[in-house]
Amino acid sequence: MLSDIIDVLADPVDGTDLSGADDFRRLVSESGHSYDVARQGYVTLAGGAGLRYTGDDMSMIDARETFLSRGHFAPFVEAVSVVVNDVLEDAGVPEDSSPVICEIGAGTGYYLAHTLDDVAGARGVGIDVSVPAAKHLAKCHPKVGAVVADAWARLPLRDASVDAVTVIFAPRNPAEFARVLKDGGEAVVLSADAGHLAELREPLGIIDVEPGKVERMIEQAEGYLVPVGQPQPVEFRMNLDQAAIAAQIGMSPSARHISAAELAERVAALPATMSVTARAMITRFRKA
Repeated sequence: MLSDIIDVLADPVDGTDLSGADDFRRLVSESGHSYDVARQGYVTLAGGAGLRYTGDDMSMIDARETFLSRGHFAPFVEAVSVVVNDVLEDAGVPEDSSPVICEIGAGTGYYLAHTLDDVAGARGVGIDVSVPAAKHLAKCHPKVGAVVADAWARLPLRDASVDAVTVIFAPRNPAEFARVLKDGGEAVVLSADAGHLAELREPLGIIDVEPGKVERMIEQAEGYLVPVGQPQPVEFRMNLDQAAIAAQIGMSPSARHISAAELAERVAALPATMSVTARAMITRFRKA
């Protein structure tokens, strides 16, 4: 709920503190700006220019919910949760505190909710530019506050307010991550690695992950974030039927480039069940 994380949120226009008003039907800033809380429980915090993008549409969010709810990516969420616990332990965060975990591009809240279940007393800020995603985020976990915001703009978070930032297959904003992280806090990034979903690339006509992605990510973060240790691989096999494959592609950027009819035709030509490789890298970053 937004009330659980109000001490973390900031006005996207000028960075002043936000507080709840009218029984948290609005959030108001010290500078006088007001932001209505949607009846579903999320709030849109965008600067004067508003949101430049709309993000995933309802069909993509539905596909994401369908695919993730079946547990196909469970090893990814388990790996992220383990690393977040390591980050908090390395930072010396007391076990009886209420650490704040912010996920950027949080989607339906699948990863964030599971991580909160794994970290005692933790509170979560889920940020996504998609309104359909925010509707899921707001109800994914009782300790999650759902915020619609642009990951490429100033994040609506106070300086040094977050213990860990998680980014799972989503945009990265190193300058803002460095600003909002507490001393000792870290950003945990799960990024697709070359060979991810390799068995589906050719038959479905989707592009593979370019080699050197992690190295470029580290270069782009220079001056703001530095890697902690070596990136760690996460790889496993999934047995996917045609419905699961359609949902996986439907939740990905490929859905914007392949029509629903064309995707259905290509999926129908696949075997009834396929063994598919999931491959990613987890990279930890601390403030430079």
